[in-house]
Amino acid sequence: QVQLVESGGASVQSGASLRLSCRGSGFTFVNYAMGWYRQAPGKEREYVASASSEGGVTSYGDFVKGRFTITRDNAINTVYLQMTNLEPDDTAVYFCNARRNPRSFWGQGTQVTVSS
Repeated sequence: QVQLVESGGASVQSGASLRLSCRGSGFTFVNYAMGWYRQAPGKEREYVASASSEGGVTSYGDFVKGRFTITRDNAINTVYLQMTNLEPDDTAVYFCNARRNPRSFWGQGTQVTVSS
């Protein structure tokens, strides 16, 4: 049974930092590209960041502007999203994704709320 369990979401003030974690199980984690997406109320799900299976290639959504860093630890089947200088527009539910075409798995999400 595939599971992706996110954690680390919180309510914070503008300028704060958070680290989100996502632990995968039930699949061969090291073979999958891992990503983070987010969805704000009333908006479509938006790409945040991704890391290749070995973690050597990372990419980010345009809005990130150097504030977020994605890393993964394949030894413990976990991907992280370090977020700094958070802004109210970063308020959303953040979802973890595992992808190896054609398969794609999603976590349940973790809420991040940033107040000004």
